[in-house]
Amino acid sequence: MLATSVQAATEEEKIIERIKAVGSVCVEGDDTCGGAPAVAASGGARSAEDVYNTKCAACHGTGVAGAPKYGTSEWADRAAKGMETLLANAINGINAMPPRGTCADCSDEEIEGSIQYMLDSAK
Repeated sequence: MLATSVQAATEEEKIIERIKAVGSVCVEGDDTCGGAPAVAASGGARSAEDVYNTKCAACHGTGVAGAPKYGTSEWADRAAKGMETLLANAINGINAMPPRGTCADCSDEEIEGSIQYMLDSAK
């Protein structure tokens, strides 16, 4: 009987070891983090042109799925809707455009800047 309970305890320990967390999340200000300072994100805001070139151009450069093309009068037509509407559409998604387009890591300000960049391209 003793051998069975020792084996069971050993098996249980093995299971616990296999399923234990491989890391932990440390929230700034949480005393359980050992006082480690939070690491600040590097970079800062990207330029409107950078956001457009890396995130928006894939669709707005070619007009995929009805996206208004950069550098065309389609943006002049969109300007009539106002920035507030255009920004809300970009953040929430509209038609085939998913929320935030392809820029899930963009701030609202970066999205607004890229919209203005495309509006400024209108011919």
